[in-house]
Amino acid sequence: MNILVVGRGGREHSIVMQLAKSKRVSQLFVAPGNGGIGEIATCVAIDELDIARLVDFAKSESIDLTIVGPENPLNAGIANRFQEEGLAIFAPTAEAALLEGSKSFAKEFMKKYQIPTAESATFTKVDDAKNYILAKGAPIVIKADGLAAGKGVVVAETEVQALQAVDEMLVSKTFADAGATIVIEECLEGKEFSLMAFVHEGNVYPMIPARDHKRAYDNDQGPNTGGMGAYAPVPDISGETLVYTYRAILQKTAEGLMNEGRPFTGILYAGLMMTEDGPKVIEFNTRFGDPETQVVLPLLKNDLDQVLLDVLDGKNPNLDWEESFCSGVVLASKGYPASYQKGIELPDFKTDGESFVVHAGTKQVDNIFQSDGGRVLLVGSKNTSLSGAIDNVYQVLAPVGKMDDFFYRKDIGKDS
Repeated sequence: MNILVVGRGGREHSIVMQLAKSKRVSQLFVAPGNGGIGEIATCVAIDELDIARLVDFAKSESIDLTIVGPENPLNAGIANRFQEEGLAIFAPTAEAALLEGSKSFAKEFMKKYQIPTAESATFTKVDDAKNYILAKGAPIVIKADGLAAGKGVVVAETEVQALQAVDEMLVSKTFADAGATIVIEECLEGKEFSLMAFVHEGNVYPMIPARDHKRAYDNDQGPNTGGMGAYAPVPDISGETLVYTYRAILQKTAEGLMNEGRPFTGILYAGLMMTEDGPKVIEFNTRFGDPETQVVLPLLKNDLDQVLLDVLDGKNPNLDWEESFCSGVVLASKGYPASYQKGIELPDFKTDGESFVVHAGTKQVDNIFQSDGGRVLLVGSKNTSLSGAIDNVYQVLAPVGKMDDFFYRKDIGKDS
């Protein structure tokens, strides 16, 4: 098989690492890729949103299957274009991807299909939004309606913070058009976890649960980020809870999208809060999560390409998982998620058979890896115990603690 992966981050590197294990994969292309991906696949200088060129490339290289990592090309309709050209693609159409592309759409959808989630309201006017906040009180959550690279969420502990977030989104246009509409919702209490699934229309095949750490600094302090670390599976989430989440959330969502004339093919991701009343949806993503993918896929024993083909063919992929844990910690550029420098030489990590490095914001210059983004890479490890996996990661990361150009959280997985 010739396979094309669209994207440039850690999620895509993790996908490529899994695909490279399969004997059926003859050529593996990534557009545009990153420094680390270039060591195991052919990077192609085509932007994720240049859909016309991606279509032409898939035709010219006889690509048998295209896999899309990031959300922006999904909402731009990459799956629609590929399908129109008769090209196989594992990704949702723009109509189905709206579940992530618009939080207000997702909220209305969940309300219609009685999928458990936080109480919310949608606003475009500043005064209406502020009056709602003052009526509800804090803590409260303010979200940009559109895509904001995982940063368009403010968990306001006080009314002052909440009112400021409204001004930033609706007045200062911090997130441009993505924040022209905002969703304000109750602040759910409990522990977060994520559950991803391979989906094709009404067929839903859940993966193992993961837990992501969104805040930039230790003890869940600082601004929200795209994710500073993760681990899988999640010991405090019971099998009974997972079955409920699969049936009451993932399966109902897939069936609801079919009912709406938006049949879903791809990865359905539910970001969840385990409340006293059971799991409730915080958000939906319509693609592999990042960094959850980096700790979930390493535990998959099946060949990923075969899983995707089976799902597309309407067959049960019979997912098989290692009875181990996987953890990962993100190394970020100093200043992230705000402004930061690029072009900083990366340390040379010493990994063993159970630990690994997944590149995200990196590039190669004269055979030297340099930083090229906010989240630079993830150091991961597998072990028969979660504590063992976590300890392994921090042993690999230890030398970086003395560097001024990068930082990482020291408490990933300590909440378990």
